[in-house]
Amino acid sequence: MEILKVDDLCKRYGKGETLVKALDHVNFSVEKGEFVAIVGASGSGKSTLLHILGGVDRPTSGKVYVEGEDVYKLNETNLAIFRRRQVGLIYQFYNLIPILNVTENMTLPILLDNKKVDENYLNELLETLGLQKRVSHLPNELSGGQQQRVSIGRALMNHPALLLADEPTGNLDSKASKEIIELLKLSNKKYKQTIIMITHDYNLALNASRIITIDDGRIISDEKVK
Repeated sequence: MEILKVDDLCKRYGKGETLVKALDHVNFSVEKGEFVAIVGASGSGKSTLLHILGGVDRPTSGKVYVEGEDVYKLNETNLAIFRRRQVGLIYQFYNLIPILNVTENMTLPILLDNKKVDENYLNELLETLGLQKRVSHLPNELSGGQQQRVSIGRALMNHPALLLADEPTGNLDSKASKEIIELLKLSNKKYKQTIIMITHDYNLALNASRIITIDDGRIISDEKVK
């Protein structure tokens, strides 16, 4: 089942001699439950692509469909709801709220949506992420790896259509990086979570089931990982 379709996506900045084609007629689709890595060098357009997939930045032209819905036909209010309900974002620098503890950070998307927290699912995530003994800790009381675990938990709380990870191990040492990748793979298998991960590290991308390589705003290869 197709969960994401990207149709002739373009993103341009500037004009004339200063024109930059960050994305240049990008087309691909993702099936529900896939783990896709998008690989490219700095400036290749991969982060711009991720932000457009997540409803954070609007394309210059082209369309993005998530579960059959044309994302950029939504008005700003509904686009904000889309981001909150349909997208789980994991950033390189965690983006946790410093005055909120682990549980509060993880459940924030649910509370912002005026929904009741599923305590059973929360406890299951805390156990899966190894955070049961850290629930009352603030971000500055956690290691980088633990903060990224909280970020993953927050992203999973709403059962999003897409989990988007932007260089999720870029700020971690090799041990923590391996743990975070294993957790992403676990969420893909255990919760059938669709994941799109941006990385410049091809070896890291090999943990995904499919690798899309982007260069100068264009897809230059799209291959299954054997």
